[in-house]
Parts: sequence; structure tokens; C-alpha cells
Amino acid sequence: MKLDDRRRDIVDLLVEEGTVSLDDLAVRFAVSKMTIHRDLDDLEAEGLLRKVRGGATIEASGQFESDYRYRARIAPALKRAIARRAADFIEPGMSVMVDDGSTSEAVIPFLIEKRPLTVITNNLAVINGLSGQGGISLIALGGDFSKKFNGFFGVITTATLSDLRADIALITSSSIHGRIACHQDQEVLQVKRAMMAVAQKSYLMADHNKFGRTALHRLADLNAFAGVVTSRALPEEQVSELTSQGIELFFAEEE
Repeated sequence: MKLDDRRRDIVDLLVEEGTVSLDDLAVRFAVSKMTIHRDLDDLEAEGLLRKVRGGATIEASGQFESDYRYRARIAPALKRAIARRAADFIEPGMSVMVDDGSTSEAVIPFLIEKRPLTVITNNLAVINGLSGQGGISLIALGGDFSKKFNGFFGVITTATLSDLRADIALITSSSIHGRIACHQDQEVLQVKRAMMAVAQKSYLMADHNKFGRTALHRLADLNAFAGVVTSRALPEEQVSELTSQGIELFFAEEE
């Protein structure tokens, strides 16, 4: 195996598992521990992992926070609760846009409960979860597939969205800084904005951990959303500040 291929596979393995041991990597790739040490040193220098005693980890590595496989491992019960609360705004017969977020995948069973629906999405997990479901008219947005985000993006995706309309868009973001929703990847952000532009209402799904952080690109002011669905662990001072500015907050723990 070529060096670049091995290092890419090491990164993919870390995304899937979070941590790896030096011994396991040496056996898996049939190379010496010294070779793996050099691989990990170089990958750490690129900011792609953190070496620990006997191996490596991506925990607390910002480079991976936007990777779908990594995000899907984080707080699944909380994501499900937020998805359930967001689905309260959907009524049978509506057309619903669903973005690429891992929280968006959690909304699948609640969409099925609300059928008949038209669901428009670029999220491969949602496409797979809803395909063949009776009462669901599924419009799968094409484009360039991203393994990192497990969805479709690019010019084809945004051009298709410009010809569509929806009652509701369910949107996710990487972070919320003050009252600004942000995202790390510009191409992903463009699709989210395109969905918001053609939906009558948009709801942001973001757990409390997303607040007080920032990312490279500005997605939208929170007042662009009909509401923000979050979790009760959001500090009360932030709740008070946002609601005083007219931001509608809906909590996953409340029916």
C-alpha cells in the first residue's frame, strides 16, 4: 500500500472509531511500528489527529467535527429528541426539506409518522431511510457526493433547489456564535442557504453544545429561522438574551 493511501485509511479509521492503537495499526497495514509512528507524527503535524500513549485519537480535534461519520457518533439520544421536537412543526401533506446534518438523519422515523409528505433532501442517510416508504414522495437532490458529509452538493444541487418550493426546511449548523449560525464548509453552507431561500419557514436544529462556538462561514442570523430547536442544557443567560431579541427557542425536552 502506498504511503498516502495508508495515511488516508488511518484517518478514515479514526473517524469511524475515534481512537486507534499503534499495535493494531501496525498489524492492519502490515508495516512496522516505527513506520506507523512516522505516519502519526506527520498526520499530527497536519492537525489531523492527536498522538496519545500507544496510539492516536481524534477526540477534541476540530478538523473532524464536521465529518458525518464522527458527528453521527455524538449524542444520538439528544439528536433524536431534537429531531422529534422539530417534527412537531410538520403536518401531513406538507413538503419538507431536510439538510445533510446528522441530526437530520434522526428525523427519519418522525417523518414517517407524519406521512403523507413530500421530502426533499440531499442527505444520503435520509434518502436511504425513506426510499420505498409508502406515503412518502421522495425527491433526492443530485450533485457531487461528499463522503465527509454523506450527501450531495454543488452546482447541480443548488440549481435543482432553485426550481423547488417547500413548506418547511429543517436545517443544521456547525455552531452558533451570538445570534449567528455558522458552518465550516462553504459548499455545504450554499445548499443550506438555497433550502432556506425556497422554504416558507425554516427551523434550525442545534443542541446546546453548538452555542458559544464559531466556524469559518456565516450561515444566517437566528432571526432568519421561524425557530431554533435546542436542548434545555442551554445556559439560562443565553436563553434570556436570545428570547429578549425575539429569537424563538423550542426545547427538545418539552412537548
